[in-house]
Amino acid sequence: MFGKDTAASAKVVKEVVKAYSYVLLWMSISCSVIMFNKWVLAYSGFPFPITLTLWHMVFCSTVGFVAVRVFKVVKSHNMSAREYCNRVLPIGILYAGSLWLSNSAYLYLSVSFIQMTKSLMPGLVYMSGIMLATEKFSIPVTLNMMLIAFGVVICALGETNLVMMGLIQQLAALGFEALRLTMVQVLINSKGYNMNPLQSLYYVSPACMVSLFPAWLLHELSDLRTRTDWVFNPSVMLANAVTAFILNLAVFLLIGKTSALTMNIAGVIKDWMLIFFSWSIFKAPVTVLNLTGYIFCCSGVVIYNHLKLQALKAKVAGTKTADAEKGGASGAPGGSKPTAEHERSKEDILSEIRRLQGEMSALEDRVQVSAKIMGADADKAPARAPVDTKETTPLLASAGEEDEKDK
Repeated sequence: MFGKDTAASAKVVKEVVKAYSYVLLWMSISCSVIMFNKWVLAYSGFPFPITLTLWHMVFCSTVGFVAVRVFKVVKSHNMSAREYCNRVLPIGILYAGSLWLSNSAYLYLSVSFIQMTKSLMPGLVYMSGIMLATEKFSIPVTLNMMLIAFGVVICALGETNLVMMGLIQQLAALGFEALRLTMVQVLINSKGYNMNPLQSLYYVSPACMVSLFPAWLLHELSDLRTRTDWVFNPSVMLANAVTAFILNLAVFLLIGKTSALTMNIAGVIKDWMLIFFSWSIFKAPVTVLNLTGYIFCCSGVVIYNHLKLQALKAKVAGTKTADAEKGGASGAPGGSKPTAEHERSKEDILSEIRRLQGEMSALEDRVQVSAKIMGADADKAPARAPVDTKETTPLLASAGEEDEKDK
């Protein structure tokens, strides 16, 4: 008995260590990308945020295409052109706006203040969810969002180097990102399209790249041709694109191996780290009023995460109770048959089929990888019982991407 308890405890400790390892990996990469982007745009002599973002999307699109179409590391969903335009292109347009404006804000605002404004993200996602009917209005949540907004106002009042253009760009970027996260839920996840990181890059990056191209032609191409005070370092740009690509993978890895709630909580810690790095590396001033306002913001984010967790627990408990009652009713003599309103619609069935196809694709990918690894020893090793390789692939997030916003 004690042996079983010890083994269970060791397993729990192992899972906790693994989860914290993913969190630390994501936090390290995210901080590196944000500081790297700030340095490239504000200090290295390359003040072209659209060009930098477009370069990131070209790199990610190329890597995604090679991984999916050439080496077939993962399978595509074989979307039709109409499906792609209806489901992926709107997300790409919002993503392009978010990345463009957030990177532009680095030219005017400090990294520390930008991180403070990102506390508004839960409230903006909540408002977007209400508008698109993915969230229900709640007075406690609304009051909590007002607390976060109040904290951001205090942060702005305490910012010594506040530039209104940068503030407008940052707030607009947050608005685009909130809409993008909600649209991902409406157009992708709810329709059963489960995507791993490479599939997400393969589909979304080209749409984002195409959306950025007109803005690049109108706003930055002429400056690139006429200005001579900028510096282009190929090795720096390649390293910057690689770190941005790794961040994309890390975001989906964290959500897939832990949860979006873990990512939100880790994001608060990461923001405090970035405030410290901005103050110590770029000498960005941080006032007492800044920190006071940000404490309000963090308190609101913690309360919001707690409310979401409680709502999730209540939903799970309600689902289990309903399933138990349904099972008892169906097993009882004379139990009534399900009525027509309980029957699944055609759209629901198609969504479920797409979800199952996504899981089957992930399963086939794991089986192929396992076959390649074990192929060399296949003739020597005895036959083994089949291993359960069922695994749920991470969804096209969100959260994530909170951190790609940071770029």
